[in-house]
Amino acid sequence: MSIDFSPYHQFSKAQWAKLRADEPMTLVAKDIERLRALNDPISLKEAQEIYLPLTRLFSFYVEAVQGVHHASSQFLGTNGDSVPFVFGVAGSVAAGKSTTARIMHALLQRLPNSPKVELVTTDGFLYSNDELEKRGLMEKKGFPESYNRGMFVNFLAKIKSGKSKIAIPTYSHLTYDIVPDEMQIIDKPDILIVEGLNILQAGYFPKDGNPVIFASDYIDFSIYIDANEKDLSNWFLERFHRIRKTAFLDPNSFFHQFSKLSEKEAIELATKYWSEINLPNLRENVLPTKGRADLILTKSSDHTINHVALRKR
Repeated sequence: MSIDFSPYHQFSKAQWAKLRADEPMTLVAKDIERLRALNDPISLKEAQEIYLPLTRLFSFYVEAVQGVHHASSQFLGTNGDSVPFVFGVAGSVAAGKSTTARIMHALLQRLPNSPKVELVTTDGFLYSNDELEKRGLMEKKGFPESYNRGMFVNFLAKIKSGKSKIAIPTYSHLTYDIVPDEMQIIDKPDILIVEGLNILQAGYFPKDGNPVIFASDYIDFSIYIDANEKDLSNWFLERFHRIRKTAFLDPNSFFHQFSKLSEKEAIELATKYWSEINLPNLRENVLPTKGRADLILTKSSDHTINHVALRKR
């Protein structure tokens, strides 16, 4: 007799799609086209097969978490105000985190009880380019040390404490930097979606045994978008090629400085970015967190999801 010691339930796409049950599709093809990332060709059918079962699962999880909070409030004799449900989306650069986060944001907003759903990316918690230069970290942008992790953990602590009107920095992909004096205000959402490279990292524990809080301690449910390195590399190069035809031409863009590069030189630059920054970060910091996710969505070379793993409870 073989015993399955895997911490996950495993599903093919067809098996997972059946778990949609009667969850209605509230998006149309134009919504998907608007929400997907630059080079992530997700279809309406794919969204139905993958994200509708996930939306249905979410409604159960949110209800369960709120039930636990209510029970705890009764025991403690507190007011029992609801606590935001925090949903994390992790994975490599170019894996499709943004597409997943945006589609789930749109679907969850359309649930029958019309919850207030907010979406935050961890880009806003990167140090500014000036600060990264001072710290000698500009070539490690995206690595854990390039983020203001204390600010991020403090933000999540405030969210879980029910604080209102929390201001966080805004990041511009056009200027490739934090936007001075521009803040995103998060005001007591029912569901908060947090998307980023390193949100599942636990970090290091002190030898003195004192408790340490990590961002992942505040995440109620997490997804990891998985793909093999070769596909991720190809997707990154494809995205860079598309940016070359758009953002490179904008004088306000960080990438405008590369506008006079030949196609060969641009490819060489993109390959350098991938091999010297994104790939080492993936291997050292991002991929090791995959096993901490509640759900793993594994992609094929054409971006479609072919396998789903759901953590056993």
